[in-house]
Amino acid sequence: MEVEQKQADLVQQFVLLAANARGRAAVELITHATSHPQLFAFSELLASPHIAELKGTEHSASLDLLRLFAHGTWSDYKNNAQMLPTLDPQQELKLKQLTVMTLAETAKGIVRGKLDQRRRCFEVQFAAGRDLRPGQLDNMIAVLANWLSSSDNLLLTIQEKIKWADSMSEQDRRHKKEVEDKAEEMRKSIKAEMELRGQQDVVYSEAGALMDFVDEDRSRPKRRR
Repeated sequence: MEVEQKQADLVQQFVLLAANARGRAAVELITHATSHPQLFAFSELLASPHIAELKGTEHSASLDLLRLFAHGTWSDYKNNAQMLPTLDPQQELKLKQLTVMTLAETAKGIVRGKLDQRRRCFEVQFAAGRDLRPGQLDNMIAVLANWLSSSDNLLLTIQEKIKWADSMSEQDRRHKKEVEDKAEEMRKSIKAEMELRGQQDVVYSEAGALMDFVDEDRSRPKRRR
């Protein structure tokens, strides 16, 4: 947030200066802005009335140069160098940095992030955005809208997966309960059967003893009276 705030403050400073700059002073302001090492946004300056007044004048090339710094690249400058002011070393460096931003590559102070060697990728934590060309905003809004729609669909899919997982978990819980209940019923049934068999064995044992006693009694000789 600190980098973004500094950028916004710097843009505001140049916009305020542009409010009192006309003609040659506006040209000098453009030169200063396009060579400033920390300024990378120029749309607000382009929208300043006194800067826009340069169109169609002897200083219109400076306005074209500012527009190039807002939307163009180093190749654009090389292809149209004969119609634009000569760049000083600071301006050349700035335009090349802006070109790097357009190519989404890294440069000190423009893109900040962390190199993940394990995954072999660069995680971007901050990137200074370039100015939008006329008509780019609608396309950007459409891209973001599509991304939002895809995110919503993904969220719904994840929620459905969670519900399915919860449902399966509940089914597993119920199945486990049924198995445990059946196991308990079987255990009680076996126990009851064993107890019943134990009682029958006692009855059979007592009945057998009684029959042995009767047989023994019958086999004894009877005394005569």
